[in-house]
Parts: sequence; structure tokens; C-alpha cells
Amino acid sequence: MTVNRGLRFLAGFMVLLSLTLAITVHQGFLWLTVFVGANLLQSSMTNWCPAMAVLRKLGFADA
Repeated sequence: MTVNRGLRFLAGFMVLLSLTLAITVHQGFLWLTVFVGANLLQSSMTNWCPAMAVLRKLGFADA
């Protein structure tokens, strides 16, 4: 799996997880969704995301 695909997977997973936690545990978990969305916007403008460095260290290919 490439870094870009892994990043999209991670972002989608985090959004679904935060929404599930907001529904079942506490609405404060919606702030995690806000953070993921803001990070996606920032990443689209700068082509840099902290998760990309982590995914590279985990062995994901740059493609």
C-alpha cells in the first residue's frame, strides 16, 4: 500500500471512528472529526501531513 492510499484510509477510518464514538459515548468526539478535516485541508494545500511520516516509517511505499 502506498503512503497516499494509507493516508486516505487512515483519515476515513478516523472520521468513522469519531462519529461512532460521538453517537455511542460522548459528542465531544466530534472534535476529532473537526481535527481530521482541518488536517486534510492543510495537507491538500501544503502536501505535508504528520501521518505521512509515520506511514513511511511503518514501511509504506511512496509510489
